[in-house]
Amino acid sequence: MTGPGLTLARKPLSKLALIGFLVALAGMGLFSASVFGYRSGTWFVAEVMHLAEWAVYASGVGCLLSLAGLVVSRPGGGRRGLIISLLGLVLSAPLLGMTARFDDAAQAYPPINDISTDTENPPVFWDMPSPIDYPGGATAELQQAAYPDLVPLTLATSLEKTYAHALDIVKGRGWEIVADAPDEGRIEAVASSMIFGFKDEIAIRIQEDDNGSLVDMRSRSRVGQIDRGVNAKRIRAFLKDLKRVTEG
Repeated sequence: MTGPGLTLARKPLSKLALIGFLVALAGMGLFSASVFGYRSGTWFVAEVMHLAEWAVYASGVGCLLSLAGLVVSRPGGGRRGLIISLLGLVLSAPLLGMTARFDDAAQAYPPINDISTDTENPPVFWDMPSPIDYPGGATAELQQAAYPDLVPLTLATSLEKTYAHALDIVKGRGWEIVADAPDEGRIEAVASSMIFGFKDEIAIRIQEDDNGSLVDMRSRSRVGQIDRGVNAKRIRAFLKDLKRVTEG
């Protein structure tokens, strides 16, 4: 006795589909382990990045094998494993997509990790665990060429009012406040990346100005030599919100 159902049941499982799924699953496991290892303080950055690199390699191999498994297990094909192949692709796609975005950003933005609206007299980190001076020099030149729009913000409001709005925005973003010094017009905070929790240090300086107040901001990454444009985007977005809230 034969039939479509029995014919389908006798199809062998595609080894390509199965191996692709398992390798993609291993890639996701390695990446999850790297995130946990860093957030828990178990591993140093170099170890974490090495493990994450292997996770990307595994995801790439898993994706290729899953694609091959998808071909041989397609409807009408000679093997089972269509769902397994699709699962392999689903597991590998997020990590490969994130890696591609990171690589594109690394090429699109200058290789610097410390950005300031004032490159000649930048805000200083007074209360950070390991305060570092703004590099200036080549860093300032690269910044000015890449982000000419990042300049001090002048507002027609008092220092006190501007400071209050700035502090509210910092709190609203969920940044860890390290220094809250209204008498000095100084706020220092730390922002953490979503996945690994990498720390970026932020300094906001508010001074009295003839027209009201002058706001400068500096943002630097503790980890790595490049920031893929993250610090400039943070400053740009913060000053835009501060201007909108203060003058709106």
